[in-house]
Amino acid sequence: MLRKVMHSGVSGWKPDRLDDLTGKRYMITGANSGLGLEAAKILAAKNADIVMACRTPAKATAAQTEVESVAGGGVVSVVRLDLADTSSIRECADEVRETFDGLDALVNNAGVMQTPQGKTADGFETQFGTNHLGHFLLNGLLYDQVAARAGRIVVVASIAHMRATGIDWDDPMLDRSYSPTKAYGQSKLSNLIYGLELSRRLAAVDSPVAAITVHPGYANTNLQFSGPTGIWQKLYKVGNLAAQSAEAGAYPEVLGAAGR
Repeated sequence: MLRKVMHSGVSGWKPDRLDDLTGKRYMITGANSGLGLEAAKILAAKNADIVMACRTPAKATAAQTEVESVAGGGVVSVVRLDLADTSSIRECADEVRETFDGLDALVNNAGVMQTPQGKTADGFETQFGTNHLGHFLLNGLLYDQVAARAGRIVVVASIAHMRATGIDWDDPMLDRSYSPTKAYGQSKLSNLIYGLELSRRLAAVDSPVAAITVHPGYANTNLQFSGPTGIWQKLYKVGNLAAQSAEAGAYPEVLGAAGR
């Protein structure tokens, strides 16, 4: 059980099994740190073009430089994206459509974890709005870009969906009874349900797009320290002693985006 929680389901797979990715283009949300940054570096090293969709320009610029330092012959670009603001999501999608001729994969990597109660710019609970609804909108707006290359939408889920007993349809924004842990679990359960149902619906209409849902396992990144507080932060510090590296945690989304 511990291994199931701490590690992904791609044991034995390594990026050296990837083909040369010259001419391929991958857009990764939250690519300025953690798993997203590692995924960008792995794909760039195989000569892919990378579109890093990031919220904070300064962090994005530093991350872009890091990815370019390991890149082969591909181009590394940055677009601004705040998944907690639908206006930003629409602006990002417009920029991508105007700049690029298609995406081989759109990786839904970005997310927040166990944050204090809050709202997105549009009034949704922060974790549900950012982790699920933001990506839901982005995928819809960029579907044609992915379809143009018969590409993939990669949904990054988590075993943390088990923290939710279901979606609270009577109080989906958890206004009446907020728990950071429950809210995170609900957002990841939403990712899982969405990814599986999207895959089913795309296959049913013979779409050129494939939807793939992946579980990264527990990886040593900044995610578990950017939101959680108190006892949870202490538990995550202990957990990091047994955690896999951020690079290994990125393998499932890389495999989902570019593997075969």
